[in-house]
Amino acid sequence: MPWKEPGKGDKDPWKSGDQQPPDLDEVFRNVNNRLRSILGGGGGGRGKRSDSSGNSGLFGIVIVALLLWAGFDSVHIVDQAEQGVVLRFGAYNRTLSPGINLTLPRPFETMIPVNISEVRSLEDRGHMLTKDENLVEFNYKVQYRIASAQDFLFRVRDPEITVKQAAESALRESVGNNRLDAILEGTQRETVRIETQRVLQETLDRYVTGIQITEFNLVDVNVPAQVREAYSDVIRAREDRERFIEEARVHANSVVPEARGRAARIIQEAEGYKAATVALADGEAQRFTLLLREYQQAPEITRKRLYLQTMEGVFGRSKKVLLDSDSSGNVLYLPLDGLSGTSGGTAMPPLVTPDVREREGVDSPSPNRSSRREGRQ
Repeated sequence: MPWKEPGKGDKDPWKSGDQQPPDLDEVFRNVNNRLRSILGGGGGGRGKRSDSSGNSGLFGIVIVALLLWAGFDSVHIVDQAEQGVVLRFGAYNRTLSPGINLTLPRPFETMIPVNISEVRSLEDRGHMLTKDENLVEFNYKVQYRIASAQDFLFRVRDPEITVKQAAESALRESVGNNRLDAILEGTQRETVRIETQRVLQETLDRYVTGIQITEFNLVDVNVPAQVREAYSDVIRAREDRERFIEEARVHANSVVPEARGRAARIIQEAEGYKAATVALADGEAQRFTLLLREYQQAPEITRKRLYLQTMEGVFGRSKKVLLDSDSSGNVLYLPLDGLSGTSGGTAMPPLVTPDVREREGVDSPSPNRSSRREGRQ
């Protein structure tokens, strides 16, 4: 065995032999000497040092360690997005700006860094009553940041719970001032959001929380699940009403211009008819004036002429032929087919014999007198 080899001595690992336990004083003395040699406290090897020199070396080590610790714990680097809150013996003392700052070492002063640029958010939901006493369910989200590190740390015990409760209270106040239809249709939803954010910020400022609300959003707004299906039918009916109104508006936009054009055309036709009627009336008035002059000059002749013209106009629209019943036996050839208009044309004017004209007192180019006889077609 190795421990039994010659020249090595009888060293049995299972037996202690003649070995003695180390001297603790000697161990501490050696450690002290090494530390003193490192710190420049003198070299060893000239004999044993006194106890007083050992104690002074240990005290120097403690002093150096305290200085290093104090320097390390007194220098603080505050980031650009942070503020440093300094506590002196546990009480607020001052707020440090971004950069390198010095404080007393602990436990005299303590620096707490607070991020004032980070935007924090929380979500919550709740049931609230509207102005018309209907229940509506809200899902909202609040975003905020720290405006004052001192107030945020020492004025509020639990900032998140405080913001949540204040947001719920502000939302209840805003919802209670609006009707359910206006909130669900979106006409007042933006108003509710803005009003809630304003009331929420005023509440947090009143309690000096050091919190600034950056955004308040209504994620979802709906009626409770128990009445959601029935209210969906109401919403669909309202949407149908809006669709019908829009279709009617489109139809009106297409029909109204057409009706206006037709009305303008009718007005133009009426204006033309008016102009023609006025012109005709003026012509009749002038004709009557001329006729009056002739009548004043020869009343009897003018009267007879008017009578004959009237009879011609009346008989001209008739399908009858007038003959003189006192005819002297003259045979007249009458083209009845042509006179009656059987060929599809208009009726021919009545045939008045010259005898009839002579009997009425009007000159006729024919010397024969005709008899008047009524015949049918």
